Amino acid sequence: MKLKPGIRRLLFWNRLQRLASICRRAAETTRLSIIRSIRLQLMFTFVLCLSAAALVYVAVNVFFGELNRSPVLDYQYGIEKIDDQARAIASYIKTPDVSYQGITDYITRNAGFSGNKVLLTDLEGKVFFKTPDAIETQVDIHSIISKAMERRYTSTPVQEFTSFYPVDLKDQPAYLIVSGVPQPSISYKRGSSPFTLMTAIAAFIFLFYWLTKRKMDYIEELASGLQEISKGNLQFRVPLRSKDELASLASTINRMTAALQTTMEEERRAERTKNELITNVSHDLRTPLTLIMGYLRLLKDRHFEDEAQAHNYAQIAYSKSEKLKVLIDDLFEYTKLSNQIVNMNLERVCVNELLEQLTEELVTYAEESALVLVKDILSERLYAMIDAAQMIRVAENLLVNAVKYSHKPGVVTVKMDRDNGYARVCIINQGDPISEDELHRVFDRFYRVDTARTSAGGGSGLGLAIAKSIVEAHSGKIWAECEGNEIRFCVLIPLDLPAGPELGPGSKRPRP
Repeated sequence: MKLKPGIRRLLFWNRLQRLASICRRAAETTRLSIIRSIRLQLMFTFVLCLSAAALVYVAVNVFFGELNRSPVLDYQYGIEKIDDQARAIASYIKTPDVSYQGITDYITRNAGFSGNKVLLTDLEGKVFFKTPDAIETQVDIHSIISKAMERRYTSTPVQEFTSFYPVDLKDQPAYLIVSGVPQPSISYKRGSSPFTLMTAIAAFIFLFYWLTKRKMDYIEELASGLQEISKGNLQFRVPLRSKDELASLASTINRMTAALQTTMEEERRAERTKNELITNVSHDLRTPLTLIMGYLRLLKDRHFEDEAQAHNYAQIAYSKSEKLKVLIDDLFEYTKLSNQIVNMNLERVCVNELLEQLTEELVTYAEESALVLVKDILSERLYAMIDAAQMIRVAENLLVNAVKYSHKPGVVTVKMDRDNGYARVCIINQGDPISEDELHRVFDRFYRVDTARTSAGGGSGLGLAIAKSIVEAHSGKIWAECEGNEIRFCVLIPLDLPAGPELGPGSKRPRP
């Protein structure tokens, strides 16, 4: 079916637009590929510089060629004129109904204009017609043919050129021989110069240097940045100035520097922590040890009035030695947990029952401190793979801490609920507000919210640090919150969930 002109034009423009769109996308893809690859950039730069050098070579060659051109005598034009005359005569002889007299007149007239000699010979070389300036009566046909073929295409100086054609003269075969001295034509030949190639090579080198200078400067900048980093300046970052492999290298250098900086900061922090640990342990061990040694010295020197006072001294020394033993045991336990030396005896335990039992055991302890333990425990039985003894230690530590630092009288709430694939336990009490900074540090070893470092009113200072290590060993999370006077210590423990619609096989347990 023949389409209307308007529709044909529309289809043509649609095809043209699609082609233009394809070309634009191809150009953009090529541009991005070149931007992201040093290899392609170098190839493109090399081709560009080579093309520019070729153009310079052509331009300089034209300049020096015109400057050094020399005249050249060319005999080819004169030879062609003699051959053209011979061809014209041969064509005239072939004209139908032309008389012998007409032929001779035509030859004489043409020869007179050009000054060339014209001969007509039979097959044996005998001349039966010649122009007035010719003197030959017999010619060597073979020699003439050889010379004519040798000199037909030449530009070298020629004293005489002969053109040879076979013709039919009144049904008699004959040879037409036209000879003469070809006139040279003057042409000018371009000269050459060694500066042409030298200029092209210089243009290539200069352009290649100029186009790659920015990239080389960037490489030198990366090298300088590495030198700066090697001097210990880990705050230094190399700039990202491209999108190719050099940018990837710069990004890797920055990530390496950041990782190295973090590692060194952690090492410094670990060193500070070790020094603080030594200082804190020395302080907390020295206080009870000093008291023990003092009372034992009183007993040794018999500085007591009666047996009752001596028994009191011994009792004080014994109680301080027990506190010293607790501190040493906690320190040993924390060291084992933080270095992952303790093997967890994991078993499937109902978290509800564990928390119920522990809460019941501490009811009396709370009542002695004028506090009420309130349970808000989920009725659904939740199971987890835990070390029961270690998790009891965590819960007991948090509960004892809440009782010890609560406003009296008051309420301590034990709350347990489900948080996706985790059991969440929160110990809530009313106490003095804790700042945000202190909330982050309460799980540090030997840290007490009370800035006066004394063990008289507290434990070893390692309870919360041990609790954190135990929880993290169970792939859980522990943290503290404070809103006004309400203080919450919360623990997340991953549940041991059966396969089902809630969390089937192959499902990933959510992280806290």
